[in-house]
Amino acid sequence: MKAKVRKERDVLGEVEIPDDAYWGATTQRAIEFFQVSGNRFSASFIRALAETKKACTSANSELGNVDAKKGRAILAAVDEVILGKLSEQFPLDVFQSGSGTQVNMNMNEVLANRANEILGCPLGKKTPIHPNDDVNKSQSSNDVFPTAMHLSTLELLDPKRMV
Repeated sequence: MKAKVRKERDVLGEVEIPDDAYWGATTQRAIEFFQVSGNRFSASFIRALAETKKACTSANSELGNVDAKKGRAILAAVDEVILGKLSEQFPLDVFQSGSGTQVNMNMNEVLANRANEILGCPLGKKTPIHPNDDVNKSQSSNDVFPTAMHLSTLELLDPKRMV
């Protein structure tokens, strides 16, 4: 029996994604092309990346760059990631190309899909909350990824210090 999938489209075309996955096309392509070592990002790093997204979303909401309703939904999704509720949604290998773009997009897609679900929309829709236009607003992988690395390192050096 074939697993249920949904189809999403991006600039590279159509891709099949497990129906229950919160990630999207970019993450699915990374799963297919960059599974090198079988080592996933640590829970500490995923938490730190979510904390970074929380700070960015809070700032964007406060500045009016992200609609208040969208901001609340994104922040609710971020809090779930921080609590470890969606840990299985971050399947990417730690070895990947570039500056952490794949894991940044993995987080953006998971947060957007969960936030949309909170707002009553099905997985795979990019509205009302879009992974790039809303979750990743005013951010660059070149900034977000190193910030999360630093926060994760601080937590690992002093486990009592919560990010």
